[in-house]
Order: sequence, then C-alpha cells, then structure tokens
Amino acid sequence: MPAGGGPAATLLAPLAALYTLATDCRNAIYDRLRWASSPPPIPVISVGNITAGGTGKTPLVIELVRRLRARGRDPAILTRGYRGARGQPADEVREFGESLPGTAVVVDADRVRGARTARAAHGADCAVLDDGFQHRRLRRQLDLVLIDALDPWGGGRLLPAGRLRERLAGLARAELLVISRANLAPPAQLDAIETRLARIAPAVPRIRAAVWPEALRAADGVEHPLDALAGRRVVPLCGIGNPESFLATLRGLGAEPCAVQVFPDHHAYRPAELARVSAAAAAAHADIVTTRKDWVKLSGMLRPGPHAPLIMRLEMRLELADPAGVLNLLLDQALEQRLAPL
Repeated sequence: MPAGGGPAATLLAPLAALYTLATDCRNAIYDRLRWASSPPPIPVISVGNITAGGTGKTPLVIELVRRLRARGRDPAILTRGYRGARGQPADEVREFGESLPGTAVVVDADRVRGARTARAAHGADCAVLDDGFQHRRLRRQLDLVLIDALDPWGGGRLLPAGRLRERLAGLARAELLVISRANLAPPAQLDAIETRLARIAPAVPRIRAAVWPEALRAADGVEHPLDALAGRRVVPLCGIGNPESFLATLRGLGAEPCAVQVFPDHHAYRPAELARVSAAAAAAHADIVTTRKDWVKLSGMLRPGPHAPLIMRLEMRLELADPAGVLNLLLDQALEQRLAPL
C-alpha cells in the first residue's frame, strides 16, 4: 500500500478525500447521537489502532485477557476473523486459541451480535474487542489504541493514499494510548511521538509497550536457546503487517537474515510456496525462522525430512511500561461500570 508521498499517493488523493469525508461523517454521527451505538450486555474493552496494518494488537488482547482472568473474570474475545481462508479460522483466531486455551473466541462481523453471543452462549462476563476503535456501533467501556513506534502516522494520509484509518484527531476519544514496539525505536523518535500525541490528545494518558523475544521452538516442539541465532544464517518467513519489526528482532539476536521471504499480511500459504522457501533456505545453507502468527498456518504443511531446513518459530512477549498502574486502574473502572438493561 502506498505511503504518504510519491506519485501513487497523489493519484489516490481524490479517493482519500472521499474516504476522509465518509469517516468524518460517520464519527460525527456516533459522537452526537448516543442511540446510534448499541449498549453491550457485558463490559467491553476495545483494542484498536489508527493505522492499517500490524501495530501489535494481538499481543495486547492476549495480555488483557490474562489480566481479566487474574481478576477472576471470564472474558471472551470478539473478532471479525479478518481474512480467514475458506473453511479455516483467521490468523488471530488461531493465535488466540493457542495462547489462551479455554477462552471463548466469538467470530462475527456484527460485533453487537457477537457480544450477545459471548454472554448467552459462552457465559462470558466481559469481552475484549479485537480491532475495535473504528467499529463504533458496539458501545464499549474502555478504548485502548496502539500507536506503532516504528510507523506512528501511517504516511500522514488517510486510506488509500496512506495508512490512516481516520484523522489523527480521533485519538482524543481513546481512554489510553499504547505506544507499541517502543524498544525498537530510537529514544528521539519516541520523544517526538510523545510530543505529538500530547498535542493531538492532551487528556489521554499514554504508556509504552515493548516486545521481547521469549522462545525459539522447532517444528518438533524442541525449544532452542535464543542465543543459538547469534551468527546464524536464517531465512525470515512472515506475512504480517509490519515485517520490519520481525527483521529488527532477528538482527537484535545476532542472526544474519538472508533470502528474506515477506508475504502480504494475513497471507494464506500454499504448499508450493513453502517448498520454494525451503529450497531458498537450502540454497543459502540457512534455517527458516517465522512468527507465531505465521506458524499456526504453516504447521500443517510441514513435512520434516533428513535434508529439510530446520523451521523454527520465534515467540514474543509483551511488556508494558506502566509504573503508575494506569491500565489496571482503567480496567477496574471499566468492569465496575453499570450497564443499562437490554
């Protein structure tokens, strides 16, 4: 997708203007007419972003569910199941299932109906809404918005000329801004982001989130030490919204990426593609390293052989820098809100 500059962005500017008008009108309706949104049967915590593409929503959803469980709550996850292959659950749905066994994941493009299903069919007493910032028909008790430290402003233009999903002024309606991948950005860049956010949404608190490598697992389930990547040639394989963060993490571990294999976000892999990647790795005398998000789609295609390259997944953990406990306070306040009877 084109970024904020260049001939493509100029050509797409008229479409971006129409998109901007549509999002402005839609937000104005929801801002002024409370009846335009539907109250949920259970408290809803939304995780979203202001740019298209990966900002780290899935790890934050997982972290929120774990915090809610620690409070003795029974949360469900609401998701539209974006770009699930025919007959297969979407990437995030598989990842949620692997990371949070026992947590109901309700896949429904109608988020209002999904919240009712979470309560009626699964007995959930609260819900985490995945990718919910622009989905305003379902009222929520807490809005968390991620800002990617590596690409915070989406090229400065709205879709399709840039990657912004609405005007940056929309950040003012969030309750908490989370600057994601903060450990991968230079301090000066983080300071510039903080300064701009303070101008755009001065009343909204901000915290930072870091992503750190946690484990390196092979197809047979064996865990390898992270330092095993130091000085090792690897073929990175990913289909995520921000592949540069994955590559930066590999380099940070001392790996030597080669024959990089980057596919579109939410890519549905085919056996022939994995065969070509394996051939590239064999030619480069390298192993293949992929992400957890990609792994859930690739694992069924793996056919280990005596001469096949080693395929490993790099697992990441989210670490929130929140010394004042702002997130926990907001979570408690959201869970305590009285909901109008349906």
